[in-house]
Amino acid sequence: MAAGTLKVAAVGHVEWVQFGRVRLVPRAGEVAHARDAFEEPAGGGAVAAVQLARLAGASLLITALGTDDAARRSLRRLGELGVTVRAAERDLPTRGATTLTDERRERTIITFGERLQARGADAQLPWKELARMDAVYFTAGDVAALQAARAARVLVASPRARDALGHGVRLDALILSDDDEIEARAAEGVEREADAVLRTRGERGGVFQTRAGERGSWAACAPPAGPAPDADSYGCGDSFAAGVAYALGRGMSLRDAISLGARCGAVCATGRGPYERQLTAPFA
Repeated sequence: MAAGTLKVAAVGHVEWVQFGRVRLVPRAGEVAHARDAFEEPAGGGAVAAVQLARLAGASLLITALGTDDAARRSLRRLGELGVTVRAAERDLPTRGATTLTDERRERTIITFGERLQARGADAQLPWKELARMDAVYFTAGDVAALQAARAARVLVASPRARDALGHGVRLDALILSDDDEIEARAAEGVEREADAVLRTRGERGGVFQTRAGERGSWAACAPPAGPAPDADSYGCGDSFAAGVAYALGRGMSLRDAISLGARCGAVCATGRGPYERQLTAPFA
């Protein structure tokens, strides 16, 4: 299947994020001075939608936003990145965040405000379009939203979609970070809803198991080029998940999908923020 023929979407959250670099993340009572500051719309839904767009040529993001300047800037920037955003409006501020990157290129995230997410009852959202999608990646929404996403040929989810999981909606894959206690707790009891569960371990690769009983592991993918001097790890996990969803939508095997996802994560790790470097079609 040619890359450009795939129809892909993400259902999830958006945060307006201010990024900055610090020598060390400050301890209680300390003051840190950030440098190289910049801002982007990010969060799991936005990052995955952009990665999907770069693989497939375009993508749809279904989300919820406030009616503030952060929402307007998010819509404009995501459009520039190839994403068609359809957002329900909420009478709340668009969620903000600050991300600090230290000398080890690790990121620390602080969020501000409620995570806004789409609901199946949001009549203005194009839920019926999801039935025409080859692959959907789901990070936030309610049960009705997840049920609408299940109409896609392939549905991949994050345990961050905790409000929607645990209600019997089958997933083609559930992807979580094995090093994230919040995601690990959210995944407890919902693995049974997934045909495959993938647990990422950053530079250590990851492990998977399937409903059919297959178990395996993968090694981290070597970056195709050296990291930029100001590179960070923000967005690597969601880029990985988007790559897996895209590959499964193309009809690739689970192992090949994991391999493509690992490449997406590795490329993202060489850039500043989530979008400076992501794997882009055509790819070998």
